[in-house]
Amino acid sequence: MNSPNIVLIVMDTARADTVNLLNEQTPMPELAKLTHDGVTFPMAHANAPWTLPSHGTIFSGQYPSVHQSHAARKLFDHEPTLAQLLRQNGYGTAAVSNNTWISGEFGFDRGFDDFYETWQLFQDGVDFGDIAQTESGKLNQIQSIAQKFTGNPIKNLANLIYGKFFRKRDDDGARRTNNIISNHIEEWLSDGPLFLFVNYLEPHLKYHPPDRLSKQYLPDGTTIAEAKRVNQDAWKYITGEVEMTQRDFTILRGLYRAELAYLDERIAELQSLFEKQGVADETVFIITGDHGENIGEHGLMDHQYSLHETLLNIPLLISGPNIPKGEVVEKPVGLVDIAPTILEIGDVPVPEDIPGHSLVSAENIPDDRSLFAEYLAPQPDIETLQSRYDCKNDVRTYNRRLRSVIQNEWKYIHGSDGSEWLFNLEDGESENRVDQDSTKGDHLAAVLDSWVDELPETNRQMASMSQSTEQRLEDLGYLQ
Repeated sequence: MNSPNIVLIVMDTARADTVNLLNEQTPMPELAKLTHDGVTFPMAHANAPWTLPSHGTIFSGQYPSVHQSHAARKLFDHEPTLAQLLRQNGYGTAAVSNNTWISGEFGFDRGFDDFYETWQLFQDGVDFGDIAQTESGKLNQIQSIAQKFTGNPIKNLANLIYGKFFRKRDDDGARRTNNIISNHIEEWLSDGPLFLFVNYLEPHLKYHPPDRLSKQYLPDGTTIAEAKRVNQDAWKYITGEVEMTQRDFTILRGLYRAELAYLDERIAELQSLFEKQGVADETVFIITGDHGENIGEHGLMDHQYSLHETLLNIPLLISGPNIPKGEVVEKPVGLVDIAPTILEIGDVPVPEDIPGHSLVSAENIPDDRSLFAEYLAPQPDIETLQSRYDCKNDVRTYNRRLRSVIQNEWKYIHGSDGSEWLFNLEDGESENRVDQDSTKGDHLAAVLDSWVDELPETNRQMASMSQSTEQRLEDLGYLQ
């Protein structure tokens, strides 16, 4: 058989315990059907808790300290990229991104023949997406817009208006994503095998699913109007500026499930495009998340400041030709394994320095494998929170680096401020067992220290891509 098409779908902010593909109560029943035709990995983990470093790991096969994309250095410039390796070995490469971190502005377009950013109406106009990412304050944003307003003024103005007022009229871009793919799929498939990367943003804050699905997943007695009044500003909650009740979080979890249910429909629609082209049996689908989400757990919202399972445990399934059917692999695996998996599927040599394992042959992964995660700097930084919000809570506790290791059912987390956590994952993360199980904690601490000793020094030099990136950096426009 010739090399298959490979479709990598990242469901941005999808946590495994909510997607829950092996449970009939999953909000994603169409996606769950693929579990019968492929391999499911319930112990899959992100190697970082937010978008930029997680996608850096997906596209490089390296941990964040190696690819050096993190909150203190917002640029992905690692070589070679997954797309570059595939293109060098005969694959056509295409991408559609709905998350403005995953863009050419931050270095993720390298190796792709076609790279579509759904917040742009015209792909050849100026990209204003990074301004929402990088500017704190309306004046700075206006100044950056003016500085970037070069080239075709009509296209630039159209991009600016579309991104500001029309982009999220229907959803977070899934509909337009599928339209772009539908318009180009025949062309993309016409010349050799295809690698297609898609980032869907629907499960990401703010949650605004279709009302028909909100009604299905909201708690009994909750109206759409009440749900829309619940605070969705994560930083207001984290800083203590706004108090929230358990009912508030129950409502938000309902909206989150509704977003996943909507995305389930769109992913099924995407699969049908390959069926209509008659190549579904020649296509491997890899569907995962880049990180999870805290929805009130651990006193947090969004996906920053922790390495709990709510942020690291992500869905992952692989389905397609030469993939075992109906298997469930309980071993810890990670996003660091995505690149070697795709390269093996595409019959492309895997660089020797990639630390991950191919999941095509998951039986070769050691049972006692150590899997690591990193949070190298707070995002947004603590000074930004303190300057923008009335901090009734002491947010300085989040001003630290975090690293974790998972081995079998145990997980150890160490903070640069000396904090430590030890969890037995079979019991959840409700109890820190670092004192009760000191022998296990000491062992995992030694494993983590040994791994860290081999890492390069964290690069904190700020990327210089445009004048806007020299300003204070923020995540997904939350702190505008």
